[in-house]
Amino acid sequence: MIFAENFAEAIGETIADSGHGPSPTSASTESGDTGYSSHRPRGVLRWLAKAASAIIVLFVAASITFLLQTFAPGDRATLLLNLAEGTAKERTPEELAPVNAAHGFDDSVWKQYLRYIGGIARGDLGTSYQLQEPVTSVITEQVAPTLILTVSALVVAWLFVLVLTTLTAGRRGVWGAIGSLIETVSAGLPQYWVGSILLVVFAIGAGWFPVESGSGLPGLILPVLTLAIPLAGFLGQTTRAEFERAIDQPFVLTARSRGLSDVAVRARHVLRHSILPAVTVSGWALGALLSGAVIAETVFARAGIGQTLVSAASARDVPLVSGIVIFVAVVYIVANLVVDALYTLIDPRIEVP
Repeated sequence: MIFAENFAEAIGETIADSGHGPSPTSASTESGDTGYSSHRPRGVLRWLAKAASAIIVLFVAASITFLLQTFAPGDRATLLLNLAEGTAKERTPEELAPVNAAHGFDDSVWKQYLRYIGGIARGDLGTSYQLQEPVTSVITEQVAPTLILTVSALVVAWLFVLVLTTLTAGRRGVWGAIGSLIETVSAGLPQYWVGSILLVVFAIGAGWFPVESGSGLPGLILPVLTLAIPLAGFLGQTTRAEFERAIDQPFVLTARSRGLSDVAVRARHVLRHSILPAVTVSGWALGALLSGAVIAETVFARAGIGQTLVSAASARDVPLVSGIVIFVAVVYIVANLVVDALYTLIDPRIEVP
């Protein structure tokens, strides 16, 4: 109990602590150089470069989805008519002509491309072939359960990483080996396998959780663990390597000389220096979790973008599939910008624009 209280107190102090050591700003002020002329332009250029990168990523994703729609096997007008009537048959040119004219399928590829990019710039992702609704509306209706799932999985994965790394990283002997083994094994587990095992053991076998996820908290636990366990292993491996390097630095000896406990030194000082690489990949991880949500929502019959994507792919609903791809790209971009902002909360000495 005392160990647990010390650990909780140390983590709390880590969050409250604004940093240690002199900041670059104060150091430059003492030397008579405010750094304004050099740091400010660098910061502006840094954000301009990130904005340009974000636009390029979104542009590439949009271009790929356009190519998918335009050059996918099968005639789009025929597909639209068959989906609308619930049949699968060949269509005559007379039947296809009005559909081609209404959707501009007869226009040149270049004209269709410009129209598609212009629509995306206005927030128009097209109309779902299967549902006959705007793709933007379909995504908006289904996005909440998926975002709850993915963000919860990211938070749980980080909780696993912080606890396991703080307690086992940098230790010689059995505890360090156990921590490293847990991370290695969990990082290599396929999400579909993890979900299937959790479903069979804890939902079907033990009956502790519902087989179908539903919308309640009990139904969220197994899907979250399905995504969080492999991700925690990956983030943990990245954090452990940095932690073991940081724990041998002189500032650790200084912290110990002030009478801090081992857990406090690890949580307040070493952990801060070791989690930045893992934070860096958290933006990518959120995009990966959105992709993994397809697996979790399918295994646990949970509503969300994943189930919608599977249904759209089965029906060859290319506009809806393409819209979801663009949505994931936008989330990836936003997540990486948020990660950049989090750097200063972890270590205020990092330069921000």
